[in-house]
Amino acid sequence: MAKNKKNQAAAIRFGPALKALFICLLIAGSAVGYVWQKSQVYQLSKLIKQAESRLNQLESNNLKLVAQLAYLGSPVKLDQGARNLGLSPSQPGQVVLLAELPSASSNPQNALRPIAARSARSAPQ
Repeated sequence: MAKNKKNQAAAIRFGPALKALFICLLIAGSAVGYVWQKSQVYQLSKLIKQAESRLNQLESNNLKLVAQLAYLGSPVKLDQGARNLGLSPSQPGQVVLLAELPSASSNPQNALRPIAARSARSAPQ
């Protein structure tokens, strides 16, 4: 019976110590996990701010490009560009008016073939 008391006393001594160690490891692991999670949240918020900043920059650039496109596509600017290239308005004899033919099918390419064939035959060579 003496042997059982010795073994039982050792188990009683290490049991609470193991429980305390396990609880300490659990708390330390939770603290490390919490700090890591807060770090990840901070890094992701920084990435989101950078992405929003880039988006605002791209939207601003897009607005500038839309305004530039509208300016370059305006009739006044196109007329100025044509004059700089030495182009002038067409003379009435240079304009050929084509009558629109009723389409035989719904395919727009087939509807343009007779017009293209006719203008190729009537074109001066």
